[in-house]
Amino acid sequence: MTAQRVVIVGGGVVGTMHALEACQRGWDVVHLEGDADPRRASVRNLGLVWVSGRAPGPELTLALRARVLWQQLASHSPEIGFRSDGSLTVATNEDELALMEELAGQPEATDRKLEVVDADGVEKLNPALRGLTVGGLLCRRDAIIEPTDVLASLRRTLEATGHYWWVPGHHVVDVVPAAAGGEPAAVDHLGGSYSASLVLLCIGDRHTTLGGRVGATLSVAPLRRCRLHVMETVPSPEQLTTAVADADTMRYYPAYDLPGRAALPPPRAETVEHGMQLLMVQRASGGLTIGDTHDYDEPFDYAVDEAIYDRLRERAEAILGWRLPHVTRRWAGTYSVTTDDQLFYRQWVDSGICIITGQAGRGMTLSPAIAEETWEAIGA
Repeated sequence: MTAQRVVIVGGGVVGTMHALEACQRGWDVVHLEGDADPRRASVRNLGLVWVSGRAPGPELTLALRARVLWQQLASHSPEIGFRSDGSLTVATNEDELALMEELAGQPEATDRKLEVVDADGVEKLNPALRGLTVGGLLCRRDAIIEPTDVLASLRRTLEATGHYWWVPGHHVVDVVPAAAGGEPAAVDHLGGSYSASLVLLCIGDRHTTLGGRVGATLSVAPLRRCRLHVMETVPSPEQLTTAVADADTMRYYPAYDLPGRAALPPPRAETVEHGMQLLMVQRASGGLTIGDTHDYDEPFDYAVDEAIYDRLRERAEAILGWRLPHVTRRWAGTYSVTTDDQLFYRQWVDSGICIITGQAGRGMTLSPAIAEETWEAIGA
């Protein structure tokens, strides 16, 4: 019996996870990517599987399931660099620490594996943190992966199935609905046509580059883009034993939408202006990846603002208590985010044609669970 075939458009982490689910369910997969290799949000991020900040309810449920799936993936694709190191969110005053204690007292705190520690506890858990702290929040569910290695590693796993064909450098410009008795087809910029029972469009922030019915659907979809700034250092002589966050992340992540958030001190000017928060991860190679900011006002400037990186450096050094190593790389990236209360955007455009995007900064964390959910719906 010939396997059913799916065409997946978009070689980022969301598209790749949908390809994995398809192969596991016995489908043949043709995987199209416009670039020679993914260059967008899936590789321009901090590589965090971030459970600690997710909103209770469906978002946390999806994040917890994704955390399980990431660990399972690491068993057959160890090159993804999965490490269950957890995270420490650092408090510099008592109001911040009180909000952490409030979250740790919520019913779902056990699922997140949360623990509030004092200043000595912070240093004991992560001796590299020697800056001004009064305590912190440990989340043992948070994990780290290597964003520049994940996609190639998973594609090697896919190619070993014999049911997967990777087609880079083919930019899809339209998807033609199925004619009577036929199948929908993705059409690339060279005029090539790829037909299948299903076409899944995991398009990231490509909101305006597709024509036809898909383009018309996207033109009214509740989506916008966000740009963020990240930098990476040379290998550090100091070893971070966890991922690290500052207390401004509590202003951003919905898990902290609790009464104590109103008692936090006024935010810094750069926090307001750039939506800045500090996230810091040590790569397997030893370098530190440090971000990030949030800019939603398009059109984005073609240039990046050096002052943003200066503020990120200052904030990182205040928490670490030592000077960062030399910064060797900087980048700005964009991702897609919904403008309504959906966790992400999944829309059937026509029979056999579905758009999946808008995951925002959740994409790396949630992608395996989103793909599982999509394919369970297809199977049903």
